[in-house]
Amino acid sequence: MRLDRLDAQLIQLLTDSPMLPAMECARRLGVARGTVTSRLSRLQDNGVIEAIVPRIQPAGFEYQLVAFCSVEINQKFGHERVTGALARSIPEIMDMYTVTGDFDLQLRVVARNASELQDVFDRIAQVPGVARTSSALALREHFQGRTLPLVQAQADRED
Repeated sequence: MRLDRLDAQLIQLLTDSPMLPAMECARRLGVARGTVTSRLSRLQDNGVIEAIVPRIQPAGFEYQLVAFCSVEINQKFGHERVTGALARSIPEIMDMYTVTGDFDLQLRVVARNASELQDVFDRIAQVPGVARTSSALALREHFQGRTLPLVQAQADRED
């Protein structure tokens, strides 16, 4: 799907203020409410927007440590069983990706302190099918979920 400048402006507006009603979006963008709702439907139908929700910051409720955990899976268990078990049993996992290389999964996890982070790593290691793990502590977040520059670049190509 191709994005134009209005799509990019609407995405920017809802990224900054996810709870903004369609009527207010229309007012700020200088278009009709029907234009906003049809654009949102098109963006959702084409998989550009999955959902419009507030962005939750775990640090806001004291989960200030962020770490990355690489997980090697015992292949006889399979990815689906292991990823499902991890997702169900460890709420501190924020992101999970199947990756290439020496490990099978890359997780981003959060904790309130070093002791709790160790507990998270221990619980990950105890999930059936997890063969081994490796971790790295994040020292500073520069940005996360960076999509707006890509949206803007796509819209600029269409102009």
